[in-house]
Amino acid sequence: MSLKKYQNELIALLTLLLMVTALFYKSVQVSSGAKQAAEREQLVNEFKEIVTLKRVWADKKISKKLDKLKELTPASKVKWSKKGKKLTATYTGLSASELNKLTTKIMNLAVQIELLDIQKNGSSYTMEFKCKW
Repeated sequence: MSLKKYQNELIALLTLLLMVTALFYKSVQVSSGAKQAAEREQLVNEFKEIVTLKRVWADKKISKKLDKLKELTPASKVKWSKKGKKLTATYTGLSASELNKLTTKIMNLAVQIELLDIQKNGSSYTMEFKCKW
């Protein structure tokens, strides 16, 4: 028969066809993997941007709360220290009315109070306030 005569050529042709199919399959898989990696990178960048915006928003919120506390007493009576989410404020030479306004404002803030130490020195008061946002 004539097929027997061309048996080796048919095998070579089928092998060549299989190799070309495998080449196309591999290129599709590689491009798909690269596309998925690019999508993951984009998602990571978006997530980082969201986290950054959330931190900026939280810092603005914290600064608004600090502004409310700063308005109540003169700057000469306050010593501020802020480390990350923790705030320490030491007030010295407060009058009774200033102390009452300040403690009322502090108690109305949405913060976690770690320390609130009030000491009386003659007719003035000293207060140490530590909180966590």
